[in-house]
Order: sequence, then structure tokens, then C-alpha cells
Amino acid sequence: MPILVVSATEDHSVRFHQYHLSDMGRVRVRKVCEIDGREVQQSEIGKGYQWAADQVIPISDAELGNLPLPTAKAIEIDAFVPLASVDPLRIGEGYYLTPDGAVAAKPYKLLVQALGRSSKAAVAKYAWSGQERLGLLRVRDDVLVLHSMRWPDEIRSPEELCPPPVDLDKGEIDGALALMDTMARDDLEGEEFRDTYAEALQEIIEAKREHREPPAATEPETEPGQVLDLMAALNASVQKAKASRGEADVHEIPAPKKKAAKKQPAKKTTEKKTAAKKPARKPHSA
Repeated sequence: MPILVVSATEDHSVRFHQYHLSDMGRVRVRKVCEIDGREVQQSEIGKGYQWAADQVIPISDAELGNLPLPTAKAIEIDAFVPLASVDPLRIGEGYYLTPDGAVAAKPYKLLVQALGRSSKAAVAKYAWSGQERLGLLRVRDDVLVLHSMRWPDEIRSPEELCPPPVDLDKGEIDGALALMDTMARDDLEGEEFRDTYAEALQEIIEAKREHREPPAATEPETEPGQVLDLMAALNASVQKAKASRGEADVHEIPAPKKKAAKKQPAKKTTEKKTAAKKPARKPHSA
């Protein structure tokens, strides 16, 4: 099935260049050969593998394109799995796959329909940038999406990162669940899902261009690392979330009830008679 690969994402990050501060001249990274010290153009640069300290094996793009692998020029589907079974940590960049010509229209539509009805995703292998990759094929709005995937050995174990054991009260867990219910929604579209960092950078750039003071930074509500009362923080978060949605009925999460300490029976005191101690004798001098 002939396909075309189209990027499914866009990068809207604010990009900076490096400048010489004394005269604002552009500072660039130049590619210089270490042997003759001459700057080389991109057309003169190729790939190579350093076999030893004094030996480099050159590898051309044509050799990489003619690797004896079925994935060198095609996306090979190996299995179909439930999409929910794939750890999101393994999923990377996404690309749209579009049919390349009329000959690909029918098999393309067939795969889209089959994946859509089965609610499964296809696990595939393909070659990209000189290496074999693992990929995930799924359907989005009747279009195939290919996600690059990390190999199993590329995922670090989180065991050494686990926090120390702590005790959580039932009221604290209920408070966290209440906060989740208050902030639950069915989509990720809205004013709050925007890049506020990029917007703040744009404001600074505009202010400096117009020779005016940039907007003042907002102070954080709490100092980093400050220890807060967990229930008070949960209540404040729930109230803030409901207020942002215009909900007037705001109820505080009840604080967890403290267990009453068991009363210990009073100990009977018994009078003990002790004999009066005799004063210690002073030592005789010789």
C-alpha cells in the first residue's frame, strides 16, 4: 500500500538565536573539518562509523536505503493489540499516513475500517533515519496515524524513583477523588489548554521592541518546598476549581476524624517505705 508520511504535529515554540552582545552580530555554528581546518558544506558531509581510533567506515544513504530488511522501504505490521494495553511512555511523535495514489485507496480504507471496528492498534516495524524503529498504527478521523515507539529496553525501571512509604488517611484520599471529580471533563479543548509560556515570551519580546517595561511576573501562591496542610490544600483546590466553573455551591471536604486514644486504666500507687540512708563516713587522713 503506497503511502505518504506527513507530520501530524506543529512546533509553536519561540526560537532564539545566539548573538554577539557587543554588536548584536549573529553567532553561528560552522561545520569545520578537523583535518584540513576548512569549513565544509552540507553536500560534502556523509555518514561514517568509527571502527577504531584511526579507522572510519563510510556509509552512504544509498547503502542504508538498500538494507536487506523488509522494513527498509515499507512499514511491516507484526501484531494487533488493544490500544489501552500500550504504555503511553512508549509512544512518541505522531505522523499522518495518507494513501499515495488510487492504487492505495482501497487497502488504505480497508485497514482504517478494520482498525476502527476492532478498537485495536497495529504494532509495526519501519526504517527511519538509518535505524529500524517500532511503531504504533491507529485511526484518527478516518486517517491512519503512525506513532514512533520506544523499544522495551529503552524504558527505565521506576523502582529506584519510588517515594518513601507514607500513611494516607481515608479522608485525604476522598478529598483527592473529590478534586478529580470537580476537574473532570470530556475533552482537552479550551482556554486553559494553551501555551502560556510562549505567550509570556511574546509579551516580553513586544515590550522590548517598543522600549517599555515587560509585564511583572506573578508571585506564586506558595513558596517552593513549603509544607502545607494536605486537607486545607485539597479544600482550596476544590473551591478554586468550582469557582472557575461558576459553581456557587462549594462545600468543604470534611476533615478526617481523628481516632480517640484508648483510655488506660489508672495505676494504683503503692506507698513504699524506704529505710533512711545513713550519712557516708568521711575518710580518715593518714
